[in-house]
Amino acid sequence: MKGRNATQRDFINGLLFSSPWILGFLAFSVYPLISSLYYSLAKFNAVTAPQWVGLDNFKDIFSDPLVWKSLGNTLFMAFVSTPINLFVALLLASIVCADFKGRGFVRTAFFLPSVIPMVAATMVWIWMFDPTYGYINNVLSWFGISGPAWLMDAHYTKWALVLMGTWNTGTMMLVCMSALQSVPRSYYESAEIDGAGRIARFFHITVPCIAHVLVYQAILSTINAFQYFQQVYIIVTANAGVKGGSAAGGPENSILMYPLYVFHNAFTYLKMGKASAMAWQLFLIVAVLTVILTKVTRKATENAGGE
Repeated sequence: MKGRNATQRDFINGLLFSSPWILGFLAFSVYPLISSLYYSLAKFNAVTAPQWVGLDNFKDIFSDPLVWKSLGNTLFMAFVSTPINLFVALLLASIVCADFKGRGFVRTAFFLPSVIPMVAATMVWIWMFDPTYGYINNVLSWFGISGPAWLMDAHYTKWALVLMGTWNTGTMMLVCMSALQSVPRSYYESAEIDGAGRIARFFHITVPCIAHVLVYQAILSTINAFQYFQQVYIIVTANAGVKGGSAAGGPENSILMYPLYVFHNAFTYLKMGKASAMAWQLFLIVAVLTVILTKVTRKATENAGGE
């Protein structure tokens, strides 16, 4: 009996200590989630009371060309930018894992962009992408190349975002560096004795040994790409007054990402119901892609490991 009372007392004390987190989770996670599901089935503009409309918001989504435009832009960032960023991070990790003088400084320099506030970093990149005064076009001019209007030409805007992404791979680099350092040196020594070159050692030893880390980083980066918002919001807002610019999604909506369009529907057009429906659609897309990527990459990892 005493043991049961002590257990109940410990349970109650545990609830009391964790109650701030539980209340915060219910108030700021569970309630908004349930509310957004209800609003996705209602006409709601944050001014008048919600009116039940059933699946009309989802029908509106499927008939809206900007939804598919923004989804295509987001898929571009997910499946083009992600592998490029992963390659750059692995390349930088390979460099900083080498034994050379000043390695600590190089590691710090490569990681430093990851700790710079995103707003400040994006504003610097906007200046660097300036077609007249920006450093990027000035460097290209040294080689006789006439640089494009990166953020004002629909053909180059997404590639400008990809270039921005490669600059901010410090965290991914650290993860790859840790994985590279965990590969046993005896594997490389045995391969060297057998006459394997650097490229052969990389693809037959390094990649299989760190495949699980690369898979994890790829899945995480893909999911993050579907939440790509802050950079494009800053860019389109900064370029709204520039010729060819747009407050909605850049030139020809070429960088109108899905989360940005959700934001515009909710707070610019005051279509909270449609925005909620778009958010749930995004959740389902990310969930399905995560399941597919997990299964596909798990099989690829097993094959890479020779299992």
